[in-house]
Amino acid sequence: MINKTHTFHIPVMGIGFTLDSPLKVAHLGIDSVISLVDDILIEKMRKFYSEKYLIPYKEISDKIEDFRAKRITSYLNLLNDLVESKFDELKNITHQKSIELQQYFNLLPGGSSLKKDFDELFSKNFPKKDIQKWLDKHLKIGSIDVNIMTKIDKENYFNGEKLPAEFNDAHAALRGFAESKLSSSVILSAGMNPRLYSYLEQFSDFYPDQNGYIKKKVVLKVSDYRSALIQGKFLAKKGIWVSEYRIESGLNCGGHAFATQGFLLGPILQEFKDNRIELKQSVQEILFQTLSSKNKVVPEVNLELKISAQGGVGTHEEQAFLTKHYQVDSVGWGSPFLLVPEATTVDEETLQRLEKATESDLYLSNISPLGVPFNNLRGNTKDAEKNAKIEANRPGSTCPKQYVALNKELTKDPICTASRQYQRLKIKELEKQNLNETDFSEQFNRIVEKSCICVGLGTSALMTYDIDHKTEGTGVSVCPGPNMAYFSKKMSLSEITDHIYGRAQLIKNNYRPNFLLKELNLYVDYFNNMVKESIQNISEKQTKVLNTFGENLNSGISYYQKMFGEMSEYFSDSNQKIQKELEKSKTELDQIYQDLEFMISNLQLKKDQQTITLPS
Repeated sequence: MINKTHTFHIPVMGIGFTLDSPLKVAHLGIDSVISLVDDILIEKMRKFYSEKYLIPYKEISDKIEDFRAKRITSYLNLLNDLVESKFDELKNITHQKSIELQQYFNLLPGGSSLKKDFDELFSKNFPKKDIQKWLDKHLKIGSIDVNIMTKIDKENYFNGEKLPAEFNDAHAALRGFAESKLSSSVILSAGMNPRLYSYLEQFSDFYPDQNGYIKKKVVLKVSDYRSALIQGKFLAKKGIWVSEYRIESGLNCGGHAFATQGFLLGPILQEFKDNRIELKQSVQEILFQTLSSKNKVVPEVNLELKISAQGGVGTHEEQAFLTKHYQVDSVGWGSPFLLVPEATTVDEETLQRLEKATESDLYLSNISPLGVPFNNLRGNTKDAEKNAKIEANRPGSTCPKQYVALNKELTKDPICTASRQYQRLKIKELEKQNLNETDFSEQFNRIVEKSCICVGLGTSALMTYDIDHKTEGTGVSVCPGPNMAYFSKKMSLSEITDHIYGRAQLIKNNYRPNFLLKELNLYVDYFNNMVKESIQNISEKQTKVLNTFGENLNSGISYYQKMFGEMSEYFSDSNQKIQKELEKSKTELDQIYQDLEFMISNLQLKKDQQTITLPS
């Protein structure tokens, strides 16, 4: 495993919830990820922090060329400077804020050699200048990483003319990061965008030097090994190294849920563990050949490759299991950190709703305009705002930011499916179909359930800091994963870190399932819904999809039965319960298969009847 200060990181959450997390935790050695979706929000936050720290601020207007990239670069540079300043203050042992230095070490995992060495220096009364040199050499700052959803790559216009592809939203965000001072990583999520991937070639900071150092690293968020290998080789042929593959649970996560074809997290991690050396060697070989052919510097050393995982992890035992059994380098802890004001930015009302959230309050919704299942908190204020508009017969958003205006179904120019314009046109189209009341209501609800999440996921930050949000309103969308149900109170940074490393226990409820079993149950429910939705119009193609999905789930259950049966180091207290849960899931899956087989037999019967030729 690669040496790190911490074995966890804070993933991107929503648009605004982690937008200033690096400023809160990076000087303490903790990695976090910010979203680059909303440059309007980013510019407002830059103004806020510039004024707070008495730094001259000059607005970057949307009237100037390339404003989106420039806003992002300026904000990232500001974060970089402020975090470095806080880190320097922390290391200054004569500074009055040296209490933060003690916090840095208190947060470290048990058995940390860094903490042990520091305590030894102080116990032996080394001169302060020697201690200072040691701190400067050994303390590491947390990484200020950024996230770009590759598919949110809207085309843009300037003075009425369509701009080249490099001014698309995701391209501009990438350029904003590439031209910043940061030495960190860009996490590319939501699937492969070949044109965006190719754009990485334009920036020197993404290439390694002869010692293997890469100033700006590429991290791919993936859901299976095959996808990682394909994307890794694609980028290697461009001369770009993937420094980390970040494996996220398909369903047991926050935000958008990109369900796999029934592949479960455990078997996926096993495949990465078994093939890690091959993945690194095969991709690196292509990379070095490409760099040589491009007359670029070819590293004289093997490059680093990290594997990380995230999705539903909630206990120290699960954290240790991932880092030791599957040998991942870092574990993402997302949803629980929404309850940690020292690390994330959530308005007070939403915080209280999250504290009270139960399993039934957290559900997989269809509210996202992207058409991807989206984890949602029941009763959030953005949905309440949306429902009020529906009641007033004015469904849809005014779409003030248009980041997901990607649909051309009804208009020449792309619009958002959560917009008032789209929903009005779609409802008019629906009214012409003369459907019965039940079918009309069902179709109507599918149209109007889409929510303006690109505004709602950022509003919380504006409200927390009392920044102007007249355009955005007060509706907040929040997207915690199912794991949020098991954390029920606001936590300090020390408390959550102690929980992660086993120094404290913050989960009081005994009913919380193992995170791998929770994901399995989510997938079984998801599969059941897939089968039910196919009852009326199942096709041969859909039959193959369902059979593959079910077979992969069945294989995953067998893998878990064997793994947990052989495992004694982890989950020993709950192993018997886990085996019973696996049997229960297997029984449920068998029942779903019976329903599917019945549907398939009916389909075959209909086909046979259609082929019978009646006598004339």
